[in-house]
Amino acid sequence: MITRNSLTASLMTWALGALLIVWGGFAMLGYRTGIHEADELTDGHLASVALLELAEDFQAPEARGDLANTPGLSNLKSHDYQRSMSVVAWNAAGDVVMRTGKAPSVPFSEKEGFETLQLGSPPSAWRAFSRWEGPSHARKVTVLLDAAERDELAKDIAEQVAGPGFWLLPVVALALGFAIHRGLRPLYALSRAVDALDVHQPSPLQGPYSQQEFRAVVDSINTLAGRYQAAVARERELATELAHELRTPLASLTLQAWALRHSASDAERERLLSQLELDALRAGQVLSNLLSLARANRTDMLEARQVLDLDLLATAEVAQFGQSALDSQHELSLLSPGPFILTGHAVLLGLVLRNLIENALGHTPPGTRVEVQLDPQARWLQVCDSAASAPTRPDPAPYTAAASRSLGLGSGLRVVEKIAAIHGAHFGRVPPPPGFTCCYRLAFSLTAPKPD
Repeated sequence: MITRNSLTASLMTWALGALLIVWGGFAMLGYRTGIHEADELTDGHLASVALLELAEDFQAPEARGDLANTPGLSNLKSHDYQRSMSVVAWNAAGDVVMRTGKAPSVPFSEKEGFETLQLGSPPSAWRAFSRWEGPSHARKVTVLLDAAERDELAKDIAEQVAGPGFWLLPVVALALGFAIHRGLRPLYALSRAVDALDVHQPSPLQGPYSQQEFRAVVDSINTLAGRYQAAVARERELATELAHELRTPLASLTLQAWALRHSASDAERERLLSQLELDALRAGQVLSNLLSLARANRTDMLEARQVLDLDLLATAEVAQFGQSALDSQHELSLLSPGPFILTGHAVLLGLVLRNLIENALGHTPPGTRVEVQLDPQARWLQVCDSAASAPTRPDPAPYTAAASRSLGLGSGLRVVEKIAAIHGAHFGRVPPPPGFTCCYRLAFSLTAPKPD
C-alpha cells in the first residue's frame, strides 16, 4: 500500500509545530515575567505603606492598638489586587508602639530593607519591609504580607498576562492555515494542469505560472513534453522507415527462396544463393541501423551531454576497424592535428564514426584509401574515400552497382543525420579534398553548446 503525503498537511504540521514552540516560549516568558512583575508590585506596595506609616505622627503608644479586629474594616477588601498587609511599629528602645493586621509577632531587629521571615507556629513565610525613621532612628516600621497571598497575586497576574496567548493560538492557527492554503493555490493549479496532460500527446503548459519557484518546473515540463512529442514523431517515422526498408529485402528473400526451390541448373542456383545472401545482408544492415536510430533517440532523451575529445574518440574507433580494413584490403587512416574538444554524447558520436567508416569500407572495392579527417578550428569531421566514381568504378563481384544499391546507404546516413540533429550539427556530402573521390562531413556549430 502506497501512502501519499500531502504537501499542505506537511506545511501545516511544520508551521503549526513551529508556531506552537514559539508561542509556548512566549507564553512561558510572559508567565515568568508576570510572576516577576507581581513580586515587584507587592514589594513596592510594602515600601509605600512603610513610608506612609513613617510620615504619620503619633505620640502615644496607646493611641493606636491592634486594628485587625476594628469593626467595619473586615469588608473593605473588595478589589482583586487588594492585599491584607500588617504593620508593626517600634520605638528606639525596641518596644512595640503600634501593631495592626493578622501577622504573628515579629521579633525586633535593627535591619532594614526587604526580607522573608518565618513567623508563627507552625512557621509560615511572610514578606517584610523594614525602615527606620530618619538618622535618629526614633522609631522603626515593618510592613508584612503573607507570602502565600503574595504568590497567589503573582500567579493571578501571570495568568492574566499569558492567558490571552493560549486563546489566540487557535485563531492564529486558522489564519495561518488559510494563508498557506491560499498561497498554495498556484501549486494546486499546476498539479491539475500536469494531471490533465495527455500521455500520448502532451502539450506545453500555458497557464500564467508567474511565480519564480514554478518557472523552472514549468519550463522543464514543457521541455520534456516537446522532447517527448519529438521522440514520438521520430518513433513513428522509425516504424514507417522500418516497414519501407524491410519490405523490399524481405519480399526479395521470399521470391529468391521460391525460385531457388524450383531452380533447374547449378549456375542459376548459385546466382539465386548470392542474391539471397545480399538480401539477407541488406535486411540485417537495415535492422542494425534502425536499432541505432532507436538508441540515438533513447540517448537524446535520457543521457546528458558532456565535454569530450573527438580526437581520442576517432582514434579509438579507427583502431577498432584496423583488422577489418586489413582483411578487406583497404587503406584506413586518421588525419587529426590534435585535441578536438566539444560537448556531446560520446556514444552517439562513436556511432557516427563507426557508421561512416563501415559504409566507406563496405561500399568501396579493395585497394580503396579511406581516411577520417578532423579539423578542430573549423569544427568538422569527415570520412573520405578514393573509390572510382560510378561510371569508371570497377564492378568485380560482389561490389557491383546492383550489390551496392542492394545494401544501400539510406538508413545508415539516416542514423548520422539523426545524431547530427541531436548535436546541432550539419551532415552532408561535400567536395572531396585532392586524392579522394567521395567525402561525407559532419560540421558542428562554431559555438560549442553547454553541457546539460
